[in-house]
Amino acid sequence: MKRITLLGCGLMGVPVGRRVLEAGYALTVWNRTPEKAAPLCAAGALWAPTPQAAVGEAEAVILLLANGPAVTEVLVQVEDALPENALWLDMSSIPPETARQHAQRLEKRQVWALDAPVSGGVLGAAEGNLAIMVGGDPRGFERAEELLGHLGRATRVGPAGTGALAKLANQMIVGVTIGVVAEALLLVEAGGANPAAVRQAIRGGFAESRVLEVHGDRMIRQDFTPGAHGRTQLKDLASALDSAHALGVSLPLTQCVTQLYRTFVEEGEGGELDHSALWLALRALRPA
Repeated sequence: MKRITLLGCGLMGVPVGRRVLEAGYALTVWNRTPEKAAPLCAAGALWAPTPQAAVGEAEAVILLLANGPAVTEVLVQVEDALPENALWLDMSSIPPETARQHAQRLEKRQVWALDAPVSGGVLGAAEGNLAIMVGGDPRGFERAEELLGHLGRATRVGPAGTGALAKLANQMIVGVTIGVVAEALLLVEAGGANPAAVRQAIRGGFAESRVLEVHGDRMIRQDFTPGAHGRTQLKDLASALDSAHALGVSLPLTQCVTQLYRTFVEEGEGGELDHSALWLALRALRPA
């Protein structure tokens, strides 16, 4: 497999595209806003003016789009142009039911559909160490393993839709942990301790996590340049609650944190900031 198409050249798409190019694949790219694809074209990718033109000769199509409706819209445009036996690697964060519907639709076209969302952010994409959660046919996963191996650590978790479900589980853990790390740092600061020193003191113990390491540092430095947007975190938490309702599962902690994100994104500036900026919303709750 040598011919890869990337649909979506945003925060995650550009570093993923760079990894594909560095691995020696021929890469064709499309993005709704052409300017965002410029870095990849400068690095050797071929620009396609439409999604249909982008996929015509692809052996694998990687999607990194904003949400389920965006993926569905593109699928409707390209499904007749997809080559038989191609791989459809949807690395976007979409609802599990949408992923299942897409897989059923593509099976009729004899296309191998895998929902393969990721965790690790822009840094993980750039370094090629993303956690990739894959749902779909094991034969399709076997075909995709070499390509996915250049992007990170891929694990098949079950049939179509379960990769998307695993991503929601990931986002629940990330979102709730961001909230409690923010609260902990605000507590120690209010009590007169140095938050940076406290973070360093508890690292390596049972409280250690990637969120404490990366996002705790962002909170201390108050640098909320987006690696993942707050609006995306809200979208995924809301999707997790929808899935829980459909499955008859209660998620009270996730529900609480989702409401905090919803208020911050819809009534504040949280949508365009990094999701760790929930710290700002929690700090604003302190009495004057």
